Amino acid sequence: MSKTTKQFQTEVQQLLDLVIHSLYSNRDIFLRELISNSSDAIDKVRFESHSNEAILEGNTDWKIKIIPDKAAGTLTIRDNGIGMSIAEVEENIGTIARSGTKAFMENLKGKDLASHPELIGQFGVGFYSSFMVADRVTVITRPAGSPTEGCRWESTGDGTYSVEECEKESRGSDIILHLKEEMHEYLDEWKIRSIVKKYSDYVQYPIVMDVTRKEPAKGVDGTVIEGGGDIEKTVEETLNSMKAIWTRPKSEVTEEEYEEFYKHISHDYDKPFRTIHYAAEGTSEFRALLYIPAHKPYDVFVRDQRKGVHLYVKRVFITDHCEELLPDYLRFIKGVVDSSDLPLNVSREILQQDVEIRRIQKSLVGKILSTLGELQEKEADEYLKFYAEFGPILKEGIHFDHANKEKLQELLLFESSRTEPGTYVSLKGYLERMPEGQKEIYFITGTSRQAVENSPHLEAVRKKGYEVLFLIDPVDEWVVQSLTEYDGRKLKAIDRGDLELESEEEKKELEAKQEEAKKQYGSLLNYIKETLADQVKEVRLSTRLTDSACCLVADEFGIGANMERIMKALNQDMPESKRILELNPDHPIMAAMTRLFEKDQKNSRLADYCELLIDQALLTEGSPIKNPLRFTRLVSELMVTDAKGLSD
Repeated sequence: MSKTTKQFQTEVQQLLDLVIHSLYSNRDIFLRELISNSSDAIDKVRFESHSNEAILEGNTDWKIKIIPDKAAGTLTIRDNGIGMSIAEVEENIGTIARSGTKAFMENLKGKDLASHPELIGQFGVGFYSSFMVADRVTVITRPAGSPTEGCRWESTGDGTYSVEECEKESRGSDIILHLKEEMHEYLDEWKIRSIVKKYSDYVQYPIVMDVTRKEPAKGVDGTVIEGGGDIEKTVEETLNSMKAIWTRPKSEVTEEEYEEFYKHISHDYDKPFRTIHYAAEGTSEFRALLYIPAHKPYDVFVRDQRKGVHLYVKRVFITDHCEELLPDYLRFIKGVVDSSDLPLNVSREILQQDVEIRRIQKSLVGKILSTLGELQEKEADEYLKFYAEFGPILKEGIHFDHANKEKLQELLLFESSRTEPGTYVSLKGYLERMPEGQKEIYFITGTSRQAVENSPHLEAVRKKGYEVLFLIDPVDEWVVQSLTEYDGRKLKAIDRGDLELESEEEKKELEAKQEEAKKQYGSLLNYIKETLADQVKEVRLSTRLTDSACCLVADEFGIGANMERIMKALNQDMPESKRILELNPDHPIMAAMTRLFEKDQKNSRLADYCELLIDQALLTEGSPIKNPLRFTRLVSELMVTDAKGLSD
């Protein structure tokens, strides 16, 4: 067959422009794609040889060779795979987006075969990424089992290509890229090495390249000749490790190998806390090697932090930033997921949002959470170590991952009014030690254990002997918005709404006492409310205070003081909200203020007391007061008055 020039069968120029300028965001991808195609070609010939051994032609030294030629400005990728005939070249290369690999797999459907080769290509456009770096591409190929039928294909990407017969001694394909002048960096040894290491390190066939090294001159006996100088020697060096340990059974991987691989992908020099290695089969087939670090990464709370799980498709690296693989609250997990048939877009750089990726994520999340659950049940001390590092991050899932809410809530731990500092109780543990008669799970949010432990809101609850959970992580404010009940028990904030701690009999007795107190202090309460009208929503007698004089309470579904502090720290605008000032009817200050009120309702000292009450309430909850200077002056004056009274 003489050389002929033909037109591509599709609107090639538009498609090539898409491939070259839009489809791939990173030019380095071209080498990954060509190596993947070569790997596919070797897979095919090995598979076909099961029924026709003659096509091997005695050559089973599988390899993919990269040949840079700086003098010629060419980069060649050579394989000893299945090769192609002229007809196959025109069918698979002459038509954009016609995938020989995909057609090959289609032909296998329905056949009773022990195993299918793992083929990387799916869309048939990877080859055309060559034109991102080359202004001319030549393919010299010969199909296995056809010693004389070689083919030469060439194109400059202008919409036409030439094809002709040629001689080729060995089966397989040579892809020769005539690099653009500005792309000659791809002929540098370091550049080729870095791309292979990043994208194709775990391809199961050796990726080799001839390299020149200087060695001391040696005699015939192998000893170095003194003063003999150095000689240059060219050797064929394998660039990829081929050690994809996630493809091996767990029983064949040592702890040292797991640890070495973890350090390689995580850049963490500590041992991993736990290793999760499993293979999923059925509707979704993939292998996963996941690691829980021993310590939280320094950038775990950085918004643009890249996720820790690397995505591979048949050992070929796709991305280390696949947001779809794991939800954000598991962003501390490191490792690898390798899928056999994960649907990708044609560039393999962006995952499609379809059911397959959701299945993989569901499996990964389920496996991680079950591993943590087993650790919590069987090795509680070890789980505490994990929780101390990652508890606040794990809690995020309660708010965002509704599908796994029940599993996550079992993993939560909190400090409480019954735990020592630094020790925790689970929701299940809380319920197990609830006294008879307690109806709800009580909690309080705040900035620290010390702040909530000294809160006046705890007084009545403690008196009843009820345990209070201390929610002191900032994320807890969002957790309780989603975790409103557990095992049929409502979670109740003790600094919001009304507390109903009493039995029916106790409630009647309390109501009677409150009615008497309202008669006694009703006018005073109205005066305080009028005086503090710009700061409080309401002033009322408290049933939650036993020792303190006062406290501030939000409405049942209002914004608490801690949430206000968090939102302000985040520079978020907060609508002005007034809370309820509760006063303890049994505190001596109420009698003192009543005497002042009855003596002279226009007494300026009484107004000062009202200001001191609201400032007390703000200080005890950790909120800033309106006028610190005035507060200190009033306190000083009271101290002087009290001391003067003692001296008199």
